[in-house]
Amino acid sequence: MKIGTRGSKLALVQTAKVTKALNEMGIETEQVVISTAGDTTTQVPLHEIGGQGVFVRALDDAILAGDIDCAVHSMKDIPTYRPSGLITAAVLKRDSPADYIAYRSSLQTVKIIGTSSTRRRAQLLRHDPSVTAKDLRGNVDTRIRKMGAGEYDAIILAEAGLTRLGIRLQGERLPPDKFVPSPNQGTIAVVSRADPSLREVLSALDHHETRTDVMTERAVMEELGGGCYTPLGIFAKNGHLIAEVLSLDGTRTERIDVDVTSIDEARDQGRHLRARAQDLIEEAYKKLGISGDQL
Repeated sequence: MKIGTRGSKLALVQTAKVTKALNEMGIETEQVVISTAGDTTTQVPLHEIGGQGVFVRALDDAILAGDIDCAVHSMKDIPTYRPSGLITAAVLKRDSPADYIAYRSSLQTVKIIGTSSTRRRAQLLRHDPSVTAKDLRGNVDTRIRKMGAGEYDAIILAEAGLTRLGIRLQGERLPPDKFVPSPNQGTIAVVSRADPSLREVLSALDHHETRTDVMTERAVMEELGGGCYTPLGIFAKNGHLIAEVLSLDGTRTERIDVDVTSIDEARDQGRHLRARAQDLIEEAYKKLGISGDQL
């Protein structure tokens, strides 16, 4: 089985986890590294180079062309709308969904925080309007190096990525109920062609509870839209759903905090939240210079 992956250290570690599980099932694998637009264009925010899908498109194309059989992704990078012929064949057991703030000295001295996420920026400003959120792109090592060089007092990273890489940094976890994470954060997914034989093999890696949680989050995300342009967080666990849409400056928030029993209920909640947050979504697009046809 040919397995596609990005070339970052984190992507390779995540792919190794999948290949190890398949090898233990007696399936031979070949790893194929594919460069994506998100990897090669690191000097500008994601919304300026196409948003959420920039880490995924090249791998999607390789699957559809038959160059690889499947690809391993951080599930939060997978866009809402997917090309015909592809399926999410496996969702692995979720690691920590939380964000982690790493800092150089102490939390009390933090003034400049590195992040290019509109969600993280808005949540930080809501928590402490006195901080400055400064753009920061690049892989985990690059971000840590820039903080160490004094460009930032602190940086925000996904805790799951640090855990997978075996990196320990001074800092603390940001509670997911207050700093609601990106939908599907902490989850590894395997995307493949819609081939029954591939699906049968890869389904052995699927974790039912995690799939239920992340599909609940994606249902809300689909109703909200916005991608990485709008500051939004969505987190579901064991039937409990938290979702929020923020203004870019963090001063205004629309939020739901409810129990749901089905994907349809999650969609209903997403539609209600969208109606309440429509002005925030449109405002974010306008301020970021995104055209109306991308809404």
